[in-house]
Order: sequence, then structure tokens, then C-alpha cells
Amino acid sequence: MFLLPLILFVLWPIAEVYVIVRVAEAIGILLTIVLLIAAWPLGTWAMRSEGRVAWRRFNAALADGRPPGREVVDGALIILGGGLLIVPGFITDAVGLLLLFPPTRVLLRALVIRNFQHRLVMQAGRFGRRSGTGPRGSAEPYDVDGTAREVDPPQLQP
Repeated sequence: MFLLPLILFVLWPIAEVYVIVRVAEAIGILLTIVLLIAAWPLGTWAMRSEGRVAWRRFNAALADGRPPGREVVDGALIILGGGLLIVPGFITDAVGLLLLFPPTRVLLRALVIRNFQHRLVMQAGRFGRRSGTGPRGSAEPYDVDGTAREVDPPQLQP
């Protein structure tokens, strides 16, 4: 679990430099630098425009009284995509564009939601099996309804 982020942290910059060098060999150094610099304002603009759309959908979901889960995931993907466009590099730019385009974002959103739901169910399953869930850490399950007692109204003190 810890090894994959470490490998990505080391290999990603190496891959970015390799791609930048290959692009510079193909189109020239000056044009490569211009492309790398041009992605920054493009990322900022795209993040703002797509972010506004996501914010309107978020507010509409709240106004309709439905949970805005989809809109929150869209907003997070838009922020991540715009941030990746701001970071110099062609690989990050490609991933950032995939996160900003609505058709690809729909697919990625479905993957994120499915992964999150799977993890949530797994955590809930582990929590339910944990021993010591009863009163005072006992192994038997705790039932609030089973321990409740009714009191006659005249016995209540103000």
C-alpha cells in the first residue's frame, strides 16, 4: 500500500522529464517551453469555468433537497484536473484534461464512487464484527430497545 505511492512519486517526474525531452526533440525547445507555460492559464481558465458549472449543480441539488454527492465528486475531480494542468509536464496535462472534460469525468466519477462505496461497506463490515460492541466492552451486541424501561407518568419528577 505504501510502496505504490512511493514508486509513483519517484517514477512520475522521471516519466515527465523523458516526455518533455522527447517532445523537445520532435518540435523544438522553444515550442516545448511555450506549450508547458500555456497549460497554466488554460488550467486556471478550465478549472474556473467547469468549477462554476459544478457549483451551480451543487446548489441546485441542495435546493432540490437531494444529496449532492455526485456534484461534490465532480468538484473534486475538477480541482484535481485544473491543478494537474497548472503543474508543468505533458503527462500531468493529459491527465488533467481527462479530469476536466465532462464525458471522461463521468467515467472517472463512477469509478471513484464505486471505490468509495466498496471501502465504506468494507469498513462497516469490519466495525460490525468487532468484539466489545456491547455495554462496557462486552462481546454481546448492545440493544438500546432491550434495555429501555417505561416509567408511569405520575412517577416522573419535574
